[in-house]
Amino acid sequence: MQIAMIGGGYVGLVSGACFAEFGTDVAIVETDPGRLAALREGRIPIYEPGLDKLVADNVAAGRLTFGDDIEKAVQDAEAIFIAVGTPTRRGDGHADLRYVYAAAEQIAKSMNDYAVVVTKSTVPVGTGRQVSDLIRRVRPDLDFDVASNPEFLREGNAIGDFMRPDRVIIGTDTTRPGGGERAREVLRRLYRPLYLIEAPILFTGLETAELAKYAANSFLAMKVTFINEIADLCEKVGAEVHDIARGIGLDNRIGRKFLHPGPGFGGSCFPKDTLALVHIAQDAGSPMRLIETTVDINDARKTRMADRVVAACGGSVSGLTIGVLGLTFKPETDDMREASSIPILHRLAAAGAGLRAFDPAGMTPARPLLPEATQYCADAQEAATGADALLVLTEWNEFRALSPARLRDVMKGDVVVDLRNIWDPQAMRAHGFRYSSVGRP
Repeated sequence: MQIAMIGGGYVGLVSGACFAEFGTDVAIVETDPGRLAALREGRIPIYEPGLDKLVADNVAAGRLTFGDDIEKAVQDAEAIFIAVGTPTRRGDGHADLRYVYAAAEQIAKSMNDYAVVVTKSTVPVGTGRQVSDLIRRVRPDLDFDVASNPEFLREGNAIGDFMRPDRVIIGTDTTRPGGGERAREVLRRLYRPLYLIEAPILFTGLETAELAKYAANSFLAMKVTFINEIADLCEKVGAEVHDIARGIGLDNRIGRKFLHPGPGFGGSCFPKDTLALVHIAQDAGSPMRLIETTVDINDARKTRMADRVVAACGGSVSGLTIGVLGLTFKPETDDMREASSIPILHRLAAAGAGLRAFDPAGMTPARPLLPEATQYCADAQEAATGADALLVLTEWNEFRALSPARLRDVMKGDVVVDLRNIWDPQAMRAHGFRYSSVGRP
């Protein structure tokens, strides 16, 4: 089986490499010259554990290729995936679909035989039908189907999520002659390896699949925001948020995941998708007040976290040096999109603090986003050396292993603000730190 993947970014590259591992011939189309050159040279332009080997193995096997010629890539492809970016549109919060429509138009001009055109990108409800109308306008003669196959990949665990998914959702146009069965059959064959491990594969209508992705991410974002608010309450009443998270997470109706308090959610999905769902719902005349509130609370939380650091330092950070551990929105990724570090560190810099930062993967993408005067260090200990205060923003495992005694030796001050709860409060205080965390006494 042969497929084309339009877009060699995070979703397209991971999905394409995993489909190739299934035994499918995959042609990834990437129009950015720098990214394409890197991929052809075997350099992976994103940080994702295991992806470099997966790509190299399948390139060597001849199942995975990279190019910039859509016409060549779609020839003989039974499925053509659109995996381009859908960023938040400036000014109104809607998803920007210009890249999706541009890809669809190029696909229409290049196809010469039946194929299923599949949106892998996260797109608002109705996009699949708009793509179908666009292709039909450009090429009324074409025989094709459209489908929606949203991705549910967690950065840092994307390969495992693809190969052993909780579920696969495939939406087809059930109003077409034949009810979309031809498209479903193509995608059944593509996902056949997952049938063998009995992964749940759910076939739905187009609109259902499109909305399911937004619903899933918004629910998880709401769950994160809920535990963050519980953590705030814990601090007021002397309760322990991790015990509460375990106590409620053991209820199978709730589950243990996404109950980790912190400085607020970020990344490429939750902020963008919650905002997009808010606008989808408003445009449909069915506003989602819970998600609107989730967005507002999360935005405000990041500012409050900077204020927490200032308070821990006695009410002012002017002239102080703050060591910063972690910059990316989560560990095991170099993704800085909507990372909590951005507003927090800008606010601290504006208040007069000097910043010394270390992140195992994110310092290069962080540079254009963080205060210009930020110093970037070779490791965590260097970031802490001479610091008046230490701030934890990302829970990389290597930070957990840092010795409190060694930190106390190299730091100038004794303030530690741990916004990811990676250290034991009693151990830190026993070593003389004025230690504060999130939702713990």
